[in-house]
Amino acid sequence: MAITGIKGFNDILPGEVRKWQHVEQTARRVFELYGFSEIRVPILEKTELFARSIGDATDIVEKEMYSFTDKGGNNVTMRPEGTAGVIRSFIEHKLHVSDPVAKLYYMGPMFRYERPQKGRYRQFHQIGVEVAGVSDPKIDAQVQTMLCHFFSELGLDEPRLQINSLGCHECRPAYRRKLREFLRERLDRLCDDCKRRYETNPLRALDCKAAGCKEATAGAPSVLDHLCEGCAEHFARTRGYLESAGTGYDINPRMVRGLDYYTRTTFELVTGLLGSQSAVAAGGRYDHLIGELGGPAIPGIGFALGVERVVLLLDREGFSTRPDLFIACHGEAAGDEAFRLMSRLQRLGVSVEMDYEGKSLKSQMRRADKFNARFTLILGEDELGRGTAAVKDMDRGVQQDVSLQPERIASVVRGGDGS
Repeated sequence: MAITGIKGFNDILPGEVRKWQHVEQTARRVFELYGFSEIRVPILEKTELFARSIGDATDIVEKEMYSFTDKGGNNVTMRPEGTAGVIRSFIEHKLHVSDPVAKLYYMGPMFRYERPQKGRYRQFHQIGVEVAGVSDPKIDAQVQTMLCHFFSELGLDEPRLQINSLGCHECRPAYRRKLREFLRERLDRLCDDCKRRYETNPLRALDCKAAGCKEATAGAPSVLDHLCEGCAEHFARTRGYLESAGTGYDINPRMVRGLDYYTRTTFELVTGLLGSQSAVAAGGRYDHLIGELGGPAIPGIGFALGVERVVLLLDREGFSTRPDLFIACHGEAAGDEAFRLMSRLQRLGVSVEMDYEGKSLKSQMRRADKFNARFTLILGEDELGRGTAAVKDMDRGVQQDVSLQPERIASVVRGGDGS
């Protein structure tokens, strides 16, 4: 009997991996333009880290974490999200001592036990950023602008930025009481999860997808009407800086976060292309988390995006990768020369494919079509004798004779004339 993979833990096959690499490479390029540096933290952390940072009453801690006791008797958890581990590392290694402002990004797998569905799995992957040490709303606007820039670089202009403010430790308790009073008369219409969270986290009812909860929370008091003066000013300045940067946004007063540590600015990138799984990236400010985990009392802000969902959007846009050149050849001598050319061209930075098994020219051209190569080169005895071969631009349907010197072929493939 064949052994299969575990439900919700997916293989990422070679064709798909190219899309993932494209997403990761774009993230690195864009984030580093904004002064961020990569950090890599372990997949396994002490369970206490997530219980303290995410919150005991959250669905993640209550129902979704992969936690166990290791052979040393330690309670450990496979990370369900990235922020807590990055902040733990930031504190443990005293990164604030060398630089009062830390701008970090990470990427890798996360783990939550939930029902697998399109774009959401038990092992899923995130790319995220964290900024520690800046309270000014300029950084709120810059982080959100960078996120939109990243999607634009992928050619994905449809996801739209939505923003909100959740208030702070001073003004949010009063709003929670107000919301709880509103929901008390409608408890029987809420889903079981929202009923359970009514006392501990009533805000989650505002973004619940259940039809009854949407109906019951219609007309609920808005958090934006209950901000203290400091939070209202911070939100207004954040909006001003977004507008100054040319970053479009919508205000969504019903947006909340599922994690307890968020304060003030919160945001999502939302798309209508993935059905109910509309958020492809989300984040916000967490001004007390670093201090609560034993670090200095400095603010933070960050976001995470779901790689699986981004790849689904790329699929809708028809993303594909293709080699620069396919070399087709007939005859043993031509095959040997094709291999030499391929090896030299690859060292020059040209991606090349060829047939290794001496199949017919017709079969090789079908393979070139399958690869969707940008250029093809046909090599045989005549071409070897002349020292030139025809290089054909497959998109434009034009070809030119080019010397069989790798540098000349590379020039044509890169857009030169090969002369």
